[in-house]
Amino acid sequence: MFENLSNKLEKAFKVLKGKGSITDINVAETVKEVRRALLDADVSYPIAKEFTDRVKSQALGMNVLQSVEPGQMMVKIVKDELTKLMGSETVEVNLKGSPAIILVAGLQGSGKTTFSAKLANYVKNKKNKSVMLVAGDVYRPAAINQLQVLGEQIGVPVYADMENKNPISIADAALKEAKSKNIQVLIVDTAGRLAIDEQMMDEIANLKQSLNPQETLFVVDSMTGQDAVNTAKAFNERLDYDGVVLTKLDGDTRGGAALTIRYVVNKPIKFVGVGEKVEALDVFHPERMANRILGMGDIVSLV
Repeated sequence: MFENLSNKLEKAFKVLKGKGSITDINVAETVKEVRRALLDADVSYPIAKEFTDRVKSQALGMNVLQSVEPGQMMVKIVKDELTKLMGSETVEVNLKGSPAIILVAGLQGSGKTTFSAKLANYVKNKKNKSVMLVAGDVYRPAAINQLQVLGEQIGVPVYADMENKNPISIADAALKEAKSKNIQVLIVDTAGRLAIDEQMMDEIANLKQSLNPQETLFVVDSMTGQDAVNTAKAFNERLDYDGVVLTKLDGDTRGGAALTIRYVVNKPIKFVGVGEKVEALDVFHPERMANRILGMGDIVSLV
């Protein structure tokens, strides 16, 4: 993950290696390489330019400490700006409510059903709360079966009604059952949809209005790069969701979505999927991710 971006950024910092001071010329050269690395990682040009402009102005306005090399100082500046770009703070999922309702939305094939099960596993084992999954994809019986299999695997009940084709009535019935069993968290998996499909977008918007969830999470496949960012924007305009989940971040991804989705939709990334197994779900920490991208946590600590 991010290997390509990490290598290119490392190459950019080499411009300053061994230099005694930061100058207009060597900073301009480094910044050009950083911008190229971001563009290669599928970050859009306006965001890459704004990012590197901020890095440049900070680098030129900074006196390099005598004990720190200019190259190391540049790593620190880029790391701080990357952290800011991805949201600065870690934002936890909201589990307040009785039950707390979490609505999971996203495109077809983005990994929603698997994420719903991973989230249920996280809530059950890391947050010690009782949880129920709701199979709200009325169009794909395979998705309902998949959720039932995953629910069984993690020991979490799944509410499903194969005969019912109305997601709002399924969710209402599941909510009643959850209340009667004192379930603390209800996670509703929904049908994958296309952002351009008005009927499907209306359906998820109506479901959100009816359920009034504590948390609406938008699941996006990070391997789709800049398309993921555009889709996130289209969904946010209709759904006004609370947070983003990036799946398949362990794949051969260029990372542009992870870097810029927060900036574009102004909603926090809350989780990242990092594998197939139900345990392969991480809470998103912007600073840790920036360290990981730079592969230079020790230098950042030193600076």
